[in-house]
Order: sequence, then structure tokens, then C-alpha cells
Amino acid sequence: MNGIAPPLALLAELTHRCPLQCPYCSNPLALERAGEELETAIWLRVLGEAAALGCLQVHFSGGEPTARRDLEQLVKRASDCGLYTNLITSGVLLDEARLAQLVDAGLEHVQLSFQDSNEAGADRIAGFAGHRKKIETAGRIRAAGLPLTANFVVHRQNLANLDSMIALGVELGAERIEIAHVQYYGWALQNRAALIPARDDLARATAAVEEARGRLKGAVVIDYVVPDYYAKRPKACMGGWARRFLNITPSGKVLPCHAAESIPHLLFDNVRERSLADIWENSEAFNRFRGTAWMPELCRSCERAEIDWGGCRCQAFALTGDAARTDPACALSPDHDVMTNLAAAESTHPPDGFVYRRHSH
Repeated sequence: MNGIAPPLALLAELTHRCPLQCPYCSNPLALERAGEELETAIWLRVLGEAAALGCLQVHFSGGEPTARRDLEQLVKRASDCGLYTNLITSGVLLDEARLAQLVDAGLEHVQLSFQDSNEAGADRIAGFAGHRKKIETAGRIRAAGLPLTANFVVHRQNLANLDSMIALGVELGAERIEIAHVQYYGWALQNRAALIPARDDLARATAAVEEARGRLKGAVVIDYVVPDYYAKRPKACMGGWARRFLNITPSGKVLPCHAAESIPHLLFDNVRERSLADIWENSEAFNRFRGTAWMPELCRSCERAEIDWGGCRCQAFALTGDAARTDPACALSPDHDVMTNLAAAESTHPPDGFVYRRHSH
């Protein structure tokens, strides 16, 4: 494989269709329509190629992946190929019969998203009355014997309810709870001023998570994802550009991360035209920021170069206009103050109304 290690996981974005309209959605602003989605036969081929390439996991996502009528076929194909199968879902379209069919097909895990701990707040954020349905779906998932991860996306307009979110996850029987601060790409970038928390609020949230981890140790695993805007060092975004993960969009474009299309000068190959292995190994977009040779000197000579792999290219582009610059999350970046000043300014503004995620007409 030309010295390029195989990917660990495939994020299969089956569709951008979704009844929810979350203002922090990481999907691009230009959502793809149903008529642009990959056909079942191509997805079946690609899942086989992913397994042959060395992938170990497939995460079926969207949009809302249960909007695809062929989801059971795709789960069965992935399971038959030896891939660990995870469904990332809002749960609002998942009834008992459909869940049973997915279990029969080989589904191994469900990650269920929540917008808040209470119905009024959750439905307002989602732009859809779905919280009560999510609670019911969580019960069905556990009754079916599937492991459940409860994913709470947190931001300035729900962070005060963090303790009750964790309590809800425990009440629902989740084996894992993910507290994920909004990451500012796609619709979240559009809504940043309404979502970004103040530094003190972030510190209180972090302390609350650490307290809950200690209290629930051995019973529930709590993952915690913080916003980069208050960081001093960048994270190894997706384990490094084109190192461990690949993402396929509903129309078949292959990306090194779910937000990569936000970098406009990169051209991404499509599985309609090239094999997954060929794209993984030879795609110009994948190789553009793979490894360390592309890095500016500030990053290339850093002792963390092969730890954080330069941080996030999409974030560098969003904040500086240059995807090859040092990630502003790094305290050594000449653009670090740009990021921290934005966070400080926007987190003190009165939260405006959301720009909800919707297909344009």
C-alpha cells in the first residue's frame, strides 16, 4: 500500500435528509438532495472495498441514516464483511420493527443524539418535536440488547443543563455518554455567535464532567469533547488528515474528514469513478495534508508534529483563509489571538435566533 497504513473506520453519510434542523449540524450548508444519493449497489460495493482496504468499523450517519430504505441491506453487507457496525441516529424515525430488522441484519451499536435534557429545550434547538420519541427509542435500543451511547451536543444555550443531561444518560441505561461541545464547521460556523460558550462556562462544564466521571467510574464511560476556541494546543483532528478515517458523502465523494469540503480549492474523488483503495492511497486531496512534509516550519519542527499532525485544516481555513497555516488553536500560532478574541467577543453577545439547518430551494 505504498507505505500508507489502512484506515481504521469509515463514516458513511448515507443521506443529508433529516427531520431535525439542528443549527450546529456539521453537514455543509449546501445539502445534497435524495436524487443525488449513491445507489444501493454502489454502497454495497464500497462496503466490501472498505473491508478489503483494512477498515475495521463503519459508522452509518447522515443526515438521518434511517431515512434510507436500504439501511438494513447496508448493515448486513457490512456485517458479512466483518465490519463493526454503528448507527449514528436521531432516533425519531426508528420504530420497534425497524430496529428489530437492523439487529437481525447485524447492527452492533447505536449512538443516539440528544439536544438537551428537557423536552422544551431539546425541541427548540432541534427545530422539531422529537425529544419524547428519542426517549422511547433509547428504551427500545436497550430492550433489544444493543449497547447505547447517548450523545449530548452542548453549547451556550443548553450548557446550564449539563448535570441533568448526564443524569438522563444514566437513566436511559447508556453504557457511554458523550458530552460534545459544538465544533464550528458547517451550520455550527453559521451559528457560532449563538452557540459558543464563555470561558468560565466551559471551565464549569469541564469540572462537572470530571466530577461525574469519578462518581460514575465503572458504571458509565463519559467522553468529553471541548471546543478548540479555548485550547492552547490543537487536537489531532480525525487522528490526522487521511491517517485513520475516511468519510463518504451521500453523493459518493470521499473526504478525509466530514468538514473537508469547506476547503474550496481541494477536489475530492468519487466512488462512482474510482475504487476506495485508489482514492485512499493516491487521491491528491488526501495526500495534500497527509504526514508532516506539508507543514509550515513552525509545525514541522515541533515535538508534537506526529502527535497532533498539525491540528485541523478546516479550522485553519475557516479562520485564516489558508488551510496550510498553523491551526489557530495552537498557542504558538500567529493567529491564536484571532480565535480567542472571536470566542471572547461572541460568547458575550446576547444569543441570537438560530439559522436552522434546511435545504435551500
